[in-house]
Amino acid sequence: VSPPAMSRRVVRQSKFRHVFGQPVKADQMYEDIRVSKVTCDSSFCAVNPKFVAIIVESGGGGAFIVLPLAKTGRVDKNHPLVTGHTAPVLDIDWCPHNDNVIASASEDTTVMVWQIPDYVPVRNITEPVVTLEGHSKRVSIISWHPTARNVLLSAGCDNLVILWNVGTGEMLLALDDMHTDLIYNVGWNRNGSLLVTTCKDKKVRVIDPRKQQIIAEKTKPHDGTRPIRAIFVADGKIFTTGFSRMSERQLGLWDLNNFEEPIALQEMDTSNGVLLPFYDADSSIVYLCGKGDSSIRYFEITDEAPYVHYLNTYSSKEPQRGMGFMPKRGLDVSKCEIARFFKLHERKCEPIVMTVPRKSDLFQDDLYPDTPGPEPALEADEWLSGKDAEPILISLRDGYVPIKNRELKVVKKNILDSNPPPGPRRSPSTCDSDSFSPALEEVLEEIRALKETVQAQEKRISDLENKLCQFTNGTD
Repeated sequence: VSPPAMSRRVVRQSKFRHVFGQPVKADQMYEDIRVSKVTCDSSFCAVNPKFVAIIVESGGGGAFIVLPLAKTGRVDKNHPLVTGHTAPVLDIDWCPHNDNVIASASEDTTVMVWQIPDYVPVRNITEPVVTLEGHSKRVSIISWHPTARNVLLSAGCDNLVILWNVGTGEMLLALDDMHTDLIYNVGWNRNGSLLVTTCKDKKVRVIDPRKQQIIAEKTKPHDGTRPIRAIFVADGKIFTTGFSRMSERQLGLWDLNNFEEPIALQEMDTSNGVLLPFYDADSSIVYLCGKGDSSIRYFEITDEAPYVHYLNTYSSKEPQRGMGFMPKRGLDVSKCEIARFFKLHERKCEPIVMTVPRKSDLFQDDLYPDTPGPEPALEADEWLSGKDAEPILISLRDGYVPIKNRELKVVKKNILDSNPPPGPRRSPSTCDSDSFSPALEEVLEEIRALKETVQAQEKRISDLENKLCQFTNGTD
């Protein structure tokens, strides 16, 4: 008689099986923030090692608040906001290469890029470093290039994806014939050579932005009618979230080389919140946060079947309005923290810490491989000309110390140097006379002088604000 078949399931070995989430203590939360009520599937929150930024309700226009990470507790109701948009802000994203620079996208069709000082300003910040105008409808998605300096992507309800060089304020590329309907989300791959997009026309597209080509496409990766999200994970695979025909939430894993059949497709539950996926490449973990859910589920993606392994669920009582996800260099390696979320409630922001419990106090190399640092690997024009580069990695062995405030300088190209933009041609006689030049030189010289005066005054104001802050902090 043959021996009975082994019925015991072998438990898969993984150092992330015991990841557990914990909210911070009450005094470590950010209280009294009026989180935006705009109906938009964006995450409403962006964080980096210095700041947490949250889109807030604001009368007559659009605003977001920026708080230094350490400024926890009740937020003063007069805390300055970033207010420059004339309609609600729909998405915000910190620059990965400069922790003092953030971009915002708005219903007013513009994208603005802001310099945030290290001190808390006294007044609202109303002047962006640069305003990017090119969309004809509201702009609901922005995302910085992961490795090239100053390259920013925006996607609007005009079904258009635009790539910008923030350092010159110019449009680099416009991907205008690719999406036939509303774009739900856009994600870069690790080195920023490809994009993945999802769209209301039920297609997931992989795009080479510089060739302006769709290199792979999948229709209906999920059969349901509700929005799909897609992100790149390791080895160029694509992870999607969506809904089945029976409105169950699903996740899928796909291989670009064979987009027909999923590597994995799993049903989760029947809830109608769109699942926002957050991916950590260092641990190969995907965290799924549904808007309106009160839980965060997380999965490890590996090379063995079933490829997407459920790890655990962090549950809480209150639903989330939005979610921020800290880059790896902002985590506390001494506490074996592998992820930190910033969960938005109606009136507060609650950090949630994900840790892998370890007995040792030593640095855990296996949890913290070298991770992308703040230095860009390419300049914008190098990337545009076809170069690719992997992120420049840093070690977290001694923890990461944020760099001092670096100014984003926008050098607008002199429009007079370049060819005239296409449009109604002027008759040559109006511009070609030589007498025009000296007068023009004078005007330009005057503008330069005025700019220098303004910059000097701005510096003086900023110094005074700094002193005032030190003075008020000293008297608290």
